[in-house]
Amino acid sequence: MTKIYLIRHVQAEGNLYRMMQGHWDGEATALGLRQAALLGERMKDTPLDAIYVSDLSRAIHTAEALQQYHPLPLRIDPRLREIDMGPWEGRFFGDLKYEAPGEIKRFLQREDGWKEEGAEGYAEVTARAWPAIEEILRDNEGKSVAVVSHGVTIRCLLAKMLGIGAGDPERLPLGGNTAISCLRYENGVFTPEYIGDCAHLERMNIPVWEQTPDLRGEAIDPMREAEFYVACYEDAWRAAHGTTRGFTPESYLLAAAEHHRADPGAVLRLWAGDEPVGLVDMDTRRSAHANYGWLSLIYLRPEFRRRGMGIQLLGRVIMHYRALGRRSLRLYAAEDNRAAMAFYRHWGFEKLGAEQGSFGTIWLLEKKIGGAGYV
Repeated sequence: MTKIYLIRHVQAEGNLYRMMQGHWDGEATALGLRQAALLGERMKDTPLDAIYVSDLSRAIHTAEALQQYHPLPLRIDPRLREIDMGPWEGRFFGDLKYEAPGEIKRFLQREDGWKEEGAEGYAEVTARAWPAIEEILRDNEGKSVAVVSHGVTIRCLLAKMLGIGAGDPERLPLGGNTAISCLRYENGVFTPEYIGDCAHLERMNIPVWEQTPDLRGEAIDPMREAEFYVACYEDAWRAAHGTTRGFTPESYLLAAAEHHRADPGAVLRLWAGDEPVGLVDMDTRRSAHANYGWLSLIYLRPEFRRRGMGIQLLGRVIMHYRALGRRSLRLYAAEDNRAAMAFYRHWGFEKLGAEQGSFGTIWLLEKKIGGAGYV
């Protein structure tokens, strides 16, 4: 009897920003690092004879957590990669749900006939990954192996192993990050012990699934949307300084118009369904020579704060500057704006310096954003 553990990778940037990852090779998040440690602890007393892994970074990082207690070489196999999403790679879920609601629904429900032009279909993923599983089973007869892969790929493999459809929600539940599916293989038959189990996260009260809506982004001309832009900036100013004294809407609006002229995608309005929730404003010309991006404004309306949405706005900014080849992101934040400072610290910004502003101390913050892409 051979035992096989199919393990989904840790949370990576694409999961966090709510975007299609596919072959896009984003980095593990801070939560992903914690998930990896908990996975390693859970599996430390589980006998393993071999570790196989996709060649994408988020999967390799997950497999390395197993090596903490199992000093085995990682057997990297590109056939275990995630589905190739073609033109949807790197796109945000919120945008796709708005632009192609029927197709994204078919994809998320794992309908067998789903096939976006230029992307892999589920049958193609199975045809690519299944020979890898056959080789693993042939080379490890009577042993226990871990196979670290990706959400869609694992579902396709489980569907093949169990003879069911990839979209069967009852017999094939969707597994969260680091979910484990354990199966026994004997006499050509797979018998599941458990599917998509995340008990190691649940015991530590780590949510398996995010409950925030997928936000949609819309590039806007701030002069045409002046009322919305000024209202957002005024409220952001009030939150930062406790007053609107010193706020000069004309100067900020004109600056945003320059940002838009230089880069039509620099000013974005974010939506949750039909409700506008926030705004980002990027000055993409500033410090391009120094290879960092500048964030002039990131804003969420008060009723949408503390609901986990802010990272989606920040994710838009990071992905925009990554596409421009920038390696870090900088901004100013008022020292007294505790909510903003806590947000930036939580998402990895570090203090570069400080200066005295009209209403108190202003910090210059930076976050490294380089290093992700396609392989």
